Order: sequence, then structure tokens, then C-alpha cells
Amino acid sequence: MDSDVYAPGTRVVIRDAEWVIRRADRAPDGGQRLVCDGVSELVRGHEAVFLTTIERGIQVLDPAETALVPDRSSRFIDSLLFMESQLRQAVPSDETIHVGHQAAMDTAPYQQDPARQALRQPRQRVLIADAVGLGKTLEAGILVSELIARGRGRRILVLAVKSMLTQFQKEFWNRFTIPLTRLDSVGIQRVRGQIPTNHNPFYYYDKSIISIDTLKQDAEYRTYLERAYWDIIVIDEAHNVADRGSGSLRSRLAKLLAQRSDTLIMLSATPHDGKARSFASLMNMLDATAIADPDNYGKDDFSAKGLVIRRFKKDIQDQVQDAFRDRVTHQTTFQASAADEAAFEALLEVKVAGTAPTRRDLFVVTLEKALFSSPAACLQTVEKRIRRREAELAERDRPEAKAEVASLRVLRTKLLAIDVANNARYQALLQAIQAGPFHWKGRDPDDRIVVFTERIETLKWLAQQLAADLKLGAGRIQTLHGGMSDTEQQQIVEDFGSRENRVRLLVCSDVASEGINLHFRSHRLIHYDMPWSLMVFQQRNGRIDRFGQEQAPEIVYLVCESGNETIRGDLRILEVLREKDEQAYRNIGDPTAFMNAHDIEEEEKLTSRAIASGTEAEAFSESLNPKANEGDRLLAMFLGTGTAKSEPEDRSGLGAPTNGASPSKPPRSLFPSDLSYAEQSLYRLRRGHQNLFFEVDHKAGMLTLDAPSDLRHRFGYFPQEVKPPHWRFRLTSDKSRVRAAIKESREREANWPAVHYLWRQNPVIGWLNDRMLTVFGRHQAPILAGVPGLGGNEVAFALCGIVPNRKSHPLVYEWVAIHFVDGEYTEHSSFDQLLERTGIASDALANQGQDIDVQAIRELLPEAVKRARELIEEVLERFDDEVNAKLDKEVLELDTLRDRQLAQVDRMLEESRQAEAIKRARADRKKREIETLFQNYFDWVQETMTIEKHPWIKVMCAMTGRS
Repeated sequence: MDSDVYAPGTRVVIRDAEWVIRRADRAPDGGQRLVCDGVSELVRGHEAVFLTTIERGIQVLDPAETALVPDRSSRFIDSLLFMESQLRQAVPSDETIHVGHQAAMDTAPYQQDPARQALRQPRQRVLIADAVGLGKTLEAGILVSELIARGRGRRILVLAVKSMLTQFQKEFWNRFTIPLTRLDSVGIQRVRGQIPTNHNPFYYYDKSIISIDTLKQDAEYRTYLERAYWDIIVIDEAHNVADRGSGSLRSRLAKLLAQRSDTLIMLSATPHDGKARSFASLMNMLDATAIADPDNYGKDDFSAKGLVIRRFKKDIQDQVQDAFRDRVTHQTTFQASAADEAAFEALLEVKVAGTAPTRRDLFVVTLEKALFSSPAACLQTVEKRIRRREAELAERDRPEAKAEVASLRVLRTKLLAIDVANNARYQALLQAIQAGPFHWKGRDPDDRIVVFTERIETLKWLAQQLAADLKLGAGRIQTLHGGMSDTEQQQIVEDFGSRENRVRLLVCSDVASEGINLHFRSHRLIHYDMPWSLMVFQQRNGRIDRFGQEQAPEIVYLVCESGNETIRGDLRILEVLREKDEQAYRNIGDPTAFMNAHDIEEEEKLTSRAIASGTEAEAFSESLNPKANEGDRLLAMFLGTGTAKSEPEDRSGLGAPTNGASPSKPPRSLFPSDLSYAEQSLYRLRRGHQNLFFEVDHKAGMLTLDAPSDLRHRFGYFPQEVKPPHWRFRLTSDKSRVRAAIKESREREANWPAVHYLWRQNPVIGWLNDRMLTVFGRHQAPILAGVPGLGGNEVAFALCGIVPNRKSHPLVYEWVAIHFVDGEYTEHSSFDQLLERTGIASDALANQGQDIDVQAIRELLPEAVKRARELIEEVLERFDDEVNAKLDKEVLELDTLRDRQLAQVDRMLEESRQAEAIKRARADRKKREIETLFQNYFDWVQETMTIEKHPWIKVMCAMTGRS
């Protein structure tokens, strides 16, 4: 094979020491970066990184010269461990789910669909746009796990909103054992104290999670971004990074990151705002070659790219009957007090300067919205307006401004007259909490209530008043709002989810309505003020009504009745929104279909305009008929269908039930379980004179292990949270125990499970794999003498062949068996056939210590390697044909898309009225950008899909029959 082709598992000699390559990555200098573990005596247990452009003397060991040594271990356990460590290096190269479905979760079939859809693409770029509460984080974890298993997930970056950092970090570790280092404001300071000043933290930590708002505020970290590259980037709540024409820093950062990774996974329950341009910005982050004109594009621009998948609860209801509980809603109606009515009347009498007497000004509607929240919120708005008008009057006398100030002062007096006793909304809240429907006492740590309000002033007033009236001691009531730091927000969410924590009642602003899980300890929610946006209804309710909620969600709406005809009509408008939300929940799935705005601010403006214009509730309700807008039409095209519901066999996802395709069988293994493999590996290490403490409880599926120094060193690059106390690991292969440990962790202040999931992607298993690769010495492979199923004069060699692409990702990993009888080649078989024939993975297999002619077997090895190489080359040829067909199709599509974008530049040139020289300069610059963009994508496709022509062959073992 070529000396510059390296693959994971290859044994090499560098600086007169033997190493096994654990990872082979592209290096910035054009060569490869080899992460190696020491094999020979002086370097055993050490890790080193070598650059192939510097280490010119790297020797790849010739498989035909492998030294064959008899295995004298009981049951050939050394050979089994050696081969198992190699089997676990094997990577899938198909589009099937292999490992993600085995994560520590009860996966529903629909949650595997995003991974399947993404794996069908040349590179994995997807927007998972499932509705609130369906488990988008888990769906992303399944896909990321699959990519890690394929050798394409070493470097991972996750962007999440501030309040979600810890939650996302926990989900990825607890369910998938993916260790994300949290770079919040505290984490950044910790990192800066741990690494040299000139080191890029995004290279020091391969897997990290950070808030995009932190990146916005930290120019140094933005510089680090420009110099880093990831295998996978995940952007949670991705609608926040869409380009809406303002050129926001969030959007610019996201565009930069989209170019810095092979895989991009976006998550959003609200994937578009109904506008072509902002939706195009997200699609172009996923695939910059897709759309030529962001203001005018159609299905041909992104045909069959599979960039989006979207489902609602109604679409997958048949799969999740046990994972969702049908919500129960309560409408608590209360009569406005006399003080409330006086404030309403004063509000309607406010005379806004410059407004016609016959028309209600939108500022009055703003005051009304604040008053519907609380007198405190309205008072804050009134005071601010009075100060502004008085400042204007100090410069210029305006009678209409004086009239406005006078009317506002009257309103202020009426607001100040509303105390706790005559605040009807607040009294209705107390009634809902203490009497019907909740009958809440506050003593049960499992009965916690979430109260939502839009205004911060309302939130602060509620927290203070409820603490007094409900006699809640210190820490029993907490608030959550956007003015808090990232660490404060995360801590409040952690406290609310911990059974041992004193918090019983959480008062939230709408910052908490995006993404965070509050359903672990709460199934009760109260809307203190009614949202003016259907999207806010969905987001608020989704905090407790989501995948995994164990109790029926109970949701209370406080509905005011007023004797004032105008106010009564306005309140009825808000009731229409509540009714539409319920209709969407029961029948439609997407509440945004009613208002057609797909943006919270735009929906609130529609409601405000309806109130300002005096629209009747019935007319407003009739105007909110479900209808598709531009965003819906474009989204439907990206989903591969122009209808609102696709056929069951259509895997595009828009309103379509999954066909429930079953995942593949578990990866091949010589051991009955990960626990058995770990146990035998640890016994082998102990037998090799390593001082190890470990205990295995097979009944409980539990492994306890005191980490040796090299394992501690490996975890030194992982987040502090995943390191066990006193370096004692408690691992279980029992999913139910993991789930119980996760649930139990919420009972404690620590909030991180004491037990972690033992499966093939756990870093402890990865450490054992690397150690078992070195069970035999330099360039050695075992001989298993006297195995059943083979003739007394028969020898069978097991070999594997690895073929990487130009990025050193293994694409072919094939195991074969070569058979000889009486020293002559007879046949070949698959490794699975050899296993079945010999039963070497059986507990009943015994090593009888049979004498063998080692030299005679060694003389057959070159022929075995030659035959194996020919077989792998045949596999390679078939694989190459398949890949070339895909490559040709991809290149043709790229050429078509490039020509379309270049033609769009010419059309822009024709329509422009600028001077000819300016137009030409703009066109030339734009065409150069397009050519560079497509060339970069073409280079990536070639690197990824072009495979090396020389397979690397490794000898696994030789077997002889019983004499």
C-alpha cells in the first residue's frame, strides 16, 4: 500500500517505537494528523500525535510479515479480546441506523427518521423542524451517534440558547455518552485558566457547547471560531440565526460556522417566519449551493436534497401513546373589580398626541396589553411615557402633549388604586393555586407549578406577592427571565428539576418558553396573562407538555370578564387565540397556520391591529382560518412534497407518519454484551500485571471501576461534570437503570447521575478497545489451535481490509476468511461464516493447548494476505462503482446549480440601473464568489467520496482444526 495512506487500527513504527493509530485526520499543512497509542514497552499507555509531513520515517507494518504466535490463554480469551477490539473499529458505510437506537432512551420510530434522511445525503446537513416537545435534541443525538460510529464525529460544536446549555449537555452525556464541555461565562473563565494563553480552546476541547450570544459578546472567541473546523455543528433554536434583513451578528456567526463543518444539524420548532429570504438564509447555511435567488426560488433549486424534516404530535401519535399524556385545560373566569374597571375606563380615555379622536392609537393598545398583564407593568409603561412627554414639553409647549400627560396621570392614579385585595386577576391566580383546579399546598416536592407572564415587572411583583400570600419560605419561589446571566438561568432550571431543592413555584417570562425542559418535576402551568401570539401559546405549553411527561399536563388560563363593552370585546379577541391554539393542538398541529405570520412579533402586531381597529371577535376568528403562506409553500417544497400531508411511504416528513422502518441488527460482536467485553478486558489488564480495582454485578448489569492513570488522562480533556467522584466509575448496560439514575439525579442537588451508560460509544469502552489492540506484541497475531469445525489438516486465516477516503474516514471495513487444506488454498468465506462454523465466541469453547507447527502456518500467510487483498479489491471495485455513480450525479447537480446561480447574476445585471462599470464590477465579484463556493464544495465532495485505491490488510488470527 502507499506509505501515505493511514487508517484507524493500523500499526506503525515511528521513532523506533510501535504505535496503533487511533485517529487519522486531515492536518492544516496538507498531510495527516495521527493520534496514536503506544504499543511497545517504552511507550505503552502513552498517547502521541504525529504529523506525517514531519515524521518522514513512518513505517507501516507489512501484514505478510506478521508474526504468528500461539494463544495459550483459557478459551482463547486473548484472541477474542484482540479481535473484538478490531471489530469495534469497524465503521458502517450504509444509510442504516446501527447504534443510535441503542442509546439510553425509549426511542420511538419517528425519532430515527432524521438520521436516516441525513445519512442518505452525500454530507449530513439537515433542519429538524419537529413541533415543540417531540424530542429534537434526542433526534440530533441519534444522528450524531451514527456519525461518531462512522468516524465522522470527533470534533463537535453545539450552539444553544443560554438557558439550554446544561440541559443539552446532560442529554448528550446521559443518553449518548457524548461529552460536551460547557463554555458558558464561568466555563470560559475556567478554560482560560487551564490552557495556554495562545491556544485555541476549540482545538483543546474536541466537543464543546456554547451560547451564540456568548460568542457575540466575546470577540476573542469569534476569532478562535475562524481558525477552527468541526466534523459536526449543531445549532439549537436555529430560527434565531436566520437572516431577516438586519444583518444580525447571530446570523453572520451562523453563516461563518456553516462553512466550518462537514455536518450541520439545525433544530427549530418554528423553522420560518413566512418570508422567502429568511428561510433561504437557513437553507443556504445547510447547503450554500441550493438557492440562486433568495427572493425567488422553487423546487428545482434544491430537488431531493432532503434538507428538512418536520412532524407534529398528531402525525406520530400512534407511536407515542405512552410518551405523551393528553393535556387538560382549565379556564378560570373572574370578574374585573371596581378598581380594575376604573383603570380600564381611564385607559380608554388616554388622548395620544397626534392621533385622530375617532381612532384608537396603538400606544393605547400597548398600555392595554400591559394592564392585562398587571397594574405594575402598565404603571411602568405609563411612567416612562410621562417622562418622555414632559421632556418634550420642556423644549416646546404642545397642548396635545399636555392633554396626553394629563390623561396618563389620571390612569396612573387609577393604577395605584389597585391593591392586592382588589386586583381580580391576582386573586383568581391565588384561587387557581390554592383551591380549584390545583388545590396546591406547596409541601409535595413533586407538585411544582410554572407561572408564565410576558412582562418582567409583573414577574417581579408576582414573585414578591406570592411568596407572602402563599407563605413560601426562602428559596421556595424562583424567577426566570432574560435579564439573568447564562449561569443563573441554567441554575434556576436545574433547581426546579431537582426534587431536593426547595423551589416549588417558578415564575417565568417568555425567555423560558424556548427549549427548556420543565416537565420532569412539573405538570401544572398557569398563564397569568394571555399571550397575544399563537406561537407563544405553543412554546409556553410545550415546557410541560412534551415527550416523556409522566402525568397529564394541566394548563390554566385566567380569563377576565369586564363590564366595559370595549374591554370585553378586546378580551374576547384573546379568547379567540386560546380557542385557536386548542384547535391546533387537537386537529391541525401547527398553530402558526392560523395567523400566517410565523413570527411572534408579527403575530402580536396582528392581534394589536385587530384590537386597535375594533374588530369583532367573530370576524377576527373567521380571519384566522388555516392557510398556507409563502413560508409554508417553500417548506413543503423542501420537504419534497407540495401538499399538507404526504403519503405514508414518503419519508420526507411533512405531516407524514413514519413507516417505522426497523433499525439494523446490533453490530457484530464476539461477546454477549458490552458488560461482558468490559469485564474480560479488565481481567486481561489485571492479568497483565496492571493494578486494577473493578467489580462486576451481572444481575444488576453494573461495572464499578477505579480509573487508572491513563484513563484519567483521557478524561482530562472531558468536562468536569462527567468525571466521577474520586475517579470511581459506576457504569451499567441496563437502560432502565440509566433512566432511573437520571431520574434519581433530579432528587439531588448535584443533578448529574451517579451511574453512566455502558455501551460501545462510552469513552471507557473506547479506552478498553485501545488497550486490547495491544494484547499481542509488535506486529503479532494469534494462532487458535484445535478449534472445532475445522479439519485436522485445515488452517483458516481471518483478515480485515480497510479502505479510507481522502479524509482518512474508513469507507470499507471488510472481514474475510482464507482457508487452506494440506498447505493448499481451497476457498474463502465471510468472517461471519467462520464464526458460525467454529463457534469461537461460544462460552463452551476450550483451549486444549494443542501442539502446532507454527512455521508451516507462517509459510501460508503471504498467500493468505494476497488472497484477502484480491477479495477486498473486488469489494472496493463494487463500492467504487457505486460511489462513482453518486459522485457523477452530485457533480452534474453541482454544475446545474452553479449555472443557475451564474445566470441569476446576469439577470441581476440586466435589471440594474447602475453605471455599466459598477454593474460589471459587482457581477465579476459575485461570479468569483460563486465559482469559489462551488469549487470548495466540489473539492469536499471529491475528498469525501473518492476512495484510496490500496486497501490496508490486517491479520487478525489463524485457526487450526483439532488433530
